[in-house]
Amino acid sequence: MLVTGPARSGKSEWAETLAMRSQRSVVYIATATHDDSDEEWQQRIQQHQQRRPEAWITLEVPCDLSSTLADAQPNSCILVDSLGTWVANYLAADEASWSKTVQEFLDTVELVAAQMIFVAEETGWGVVPAYPMGRTFRDRLGALVRQLSALSNTVYLVTGGYVLNLSQLGCPLPNMKNNL
Repeated sequence: MLVTGPARSGKSEWAETLAMRSQRSVVYIATATHDDSDEEWQQRIQQHQQRRPEAWITLEVPCDLSSTLADAQPNSCILVDSLGTWVANYLAADEASWSKTVQEFLDTVELVAAQMIFVAEETGWGVVPAYPMGRTFRDRLGALVRQLSALSNTVYLVTGGYVLNLSQLGCPLPNMKNNL
């Protein structure tokens, strides 16, 4: 499953609801890293932590997402929050390295038997960023979300506190895997 939407839309909360409904043991994979010098960032992380049930296992995985997913138990529910932060953690990677990382990730997703829920931000709805790194981030995340949605059985859009099941309301673009 893929849950996407803008900042503060409720996408993480919806993903957490889906994980709870799975009635499986939940492994929450946080892609963010702690930065004690950034108080506001720490508050955001704490908000997420406070919402999670104590029984959930939390793993901090800022980069090595593929190998962590490959280790998932088939009867578990894996919640990855968020792909935008994961992409940001790789912004210094050149295009060839990034492409290899993405392909390894997508190949792993196709092989994992566990239920997986991915949270991803929608960043391309605004103006084109005026600086190269901003455009790289937006383009990489947009392409990743599109590729992952082609592999997901259900894709949700959460915006303004409302959840839309895009898999029921829409239709995928033809040859989505080949158009990126």
